Amino acid sequence: MTIQIYGIPNCDTVKKARKWLDANGIAYAFHDYKKEGVDAGKLESWSDAVGWEVLLNKRGTTFRKLCDEDKADIDRAKAVRLMVEHPSMIKRPVAEHSGGVLVGFREDEWQAAL
Repeated sequence: MTIQIYGIPNCDTVKKARKWLDANGIAYAFHDYKKEGVDAGKLESWSDAVGWEVLLNKRGTTFRKLCDEDKADIDRAKAVRLMVEHPSMIKRPVAEHSGGVLVGFREDEWQAAL
């Protein structure tokens, strides 16, 4: 299975992950979810694997700019809806590999998984 990386190309963390993959000779395909989007089914699948709380980036500017109503009472369904509407709110990168899903880039975690 080819590793599928999801993210935004100009994100520093995505750049680090891609550089690490290249340096380690690990083939991957890249999906720019800012341009190509991410469907609810994919987000549901990732949520099953790692939890929606891990996927939803509450620290970013996009989340902070939401109205108070959108930020309140977030559950899985609301989180998925918000991430579909605002892909920038998905933590990055997300890596799908034969053993599961990785969110964010921590070299030791990626080394162990890949």
